[in-house]
Amino acid sequence: MTDREPTRTILVVDDEPMVVEVVARYLKKDGFTVITAATGDEALAVACSAERTPDLIILDVMLPGMRGDDVCRQLREKHGARMPIILLTARGEERDRINGLGVGADDYVVKPFSPGELVARVKAQLRRVVLDTTQPARPGTLQGGDVVLDPANRTCLVRGRPVGLTPKEFDLLHHLMEHRGEVISRDELLDRIWDEQFFGYPGTVTVHIRRLREKIERDAELPSHVKTVWGVGYKFEPSPA
Repeated sequence: MTDREPTRTILVVDDEPMVVEVVARYLKKDGFTVITAATGDEALAVACSAERTPDLIILDVMLPGMRGDDVCRQLREKHGARMPIILLTARGEERDRINGLGVGADDYVVKPFSPGELVARVKAQLRRVVLDTTQPARPGTLQGGDVVLDPANRTCLVRGRPVGLTPKEFDLLHHLMEHRGEVISRDELLDRIWDEQFFGYPGTVTVHIRRLREKIERDAELPSHVKTVWGVGYKFEPSPA
């Protein structure tokens, strides 16, 4: 068995034909099926199509009309899309990375980029999805405070209501709940949740913790489940009701 995934479909969204051509060529060389879009509206339509839902999206931020980060946000919040999303942008400042991750992206690539590196990131994201769906289910659910996590079905209930988590958010919460009461450093979380192909930075964890709190806490500014231990890391330790 090779690491090629000929049945995997990648949606490449960019209004620069040359970028689309180069990225598509490298992806097809590795056995991927490639579909493309040039605008945000077109990307939403293709991504939400029942006929050819992509396994991963490579999404440029600066698109005509609807921006790529707005597309990402809508896919996550409005449509509940769970496929990995890699954002492309010509801006590499930290605030842009934080914004990209904050709208639900799984990775962030700054232009100009190496097509080979981009393909490596695509494979890394898809490997994680495969592991999520093929690893033996852990028996039982995890519960703490208002949160109930079902690892087998990858579902989350908060105060009795289902909450949509991205794959990274689910993995992050799962790891914290499995080690309830333990303080886990940002570096350890980065190592455990993002694999060796992720060229990230510790701020990635901070962004995902913030998004996770916004979804599971009554007040994200005064979290009662995911606590910060200043200068050390984070822990899952629900406060008494």
